[in-house]
Amino acid sequence: MPKSSYSQLQIGGRKSVKVSQAELINFEYFNSQNSFPLIVKPNIEDLSLTAWADSDRSQVEIQLLRHGAILFRGFKVDGIEGFEQFIQTIAGNLLKYDYGSTPRSRVSGNIYTSTEYPASQFIPLHNEMSYSRSYPSKIAFYCLKQAESGGETPIADSRRVSDRLSHKLKQKFIESGVMYVRNYRHGIDLSWQNSFNTTDKSEVECYCKDLEIKFEWKDKDCLRTSQVCQAIAIHPQTGEEVWFNQAHLFHISQLEPTVRQQLLADFAETDLPRNAYYGDGSPIEDSVLEEIRSIYQQETITFPWQEGDVLLLDNLLAAHGRNPFTGSRRVVVGMA
Repeated sequence: MPKSSYSQLQIGGRKSVKVSQAELINFEYFNSQNSFPLIVKPNIEDLSLTAWADSDRSQVEIQLLRHGAILFRGFKVDGIEGFEQFIQTIAGNLLKYDYGSTPRSRVSGNIYTSTEYPASQFIPLHNEMSYSRSYPSKIAFYCLKQAESGGETPIADSRRVSDRLSHKLKQKFIESGVMYVRNYRHGIDLSWQNSFNTTDKSEVECYCKDLEIKFEWKDKDCLRTSQVCQAIAIHPQTGEEVWFNQAHLFHISQLEPTVRQQLLADFAETDLPRNAYYGDGSPIEDSVLEEIRSIYQQETITFPWQEGDVLLLDNLLAAHGRNPFTGSRRVVVGMA
């Protein structure tokens, strides 16, 4: 923004201060070799994140499209309500977590807990709901309490992931897409009631028909769904190609060997809680999955959370995950 652009901002709820946009914030990076993520810090004590974002929304949008990820550090967020207002300010109404693939709890409005997997588990990098044809364009995380150790939210630039994957691998996925097969039953993974946020089968059927998800009701109130989705997406604003799917995460090979062996002993492959295939239903080769996971690992950026941090991601440009942790950790999420 030009230095002649000024804003009248409420600082710490005590007084209004007229300052130029250039004086309000400072841009930083974790290192000089990588501008991912962009770090934005206030130059004024108690600067409200929502108030600043409201006064300079175009700046947030420009920087997010450029970098894919922005870490806001040191701002006054005003708790979960303030976090929700921040997302609404820059992205409009928040989305409900329907057709979810991981356990979450609603905290307030459409703010949810981050994935409630055991602290010892690593959550691989992924773009939120890229296993669906309907997904958020933005996702934001707010650290209320950092873990005693670990618990970072690693991120990766989806453009770089796509660039580094072999042409042969990408071409096969482009031609076929990714098929996700899920079996919902109580006691193993998510039930259909939890995933679709309803106990009404007719609502589930309407949702599936609207999104062209094949569905079949099985014995004992079980549901099977399958859908072929994109493997690569083109960002609607930048025109950039991004790797955008969860084949590596849904595939049975992602599970710990003992868990995988037990599931395969208990269920036929078609009855597994979740699995991923090429779009024609053929199996994805182990070597392909290894290449995808290796590239994600090489492109991963990890930074320690600080309480009060807000991480904003363009969901197509940036993938995210979760590292194992010790102690209590509280990070909440909003999507728009």
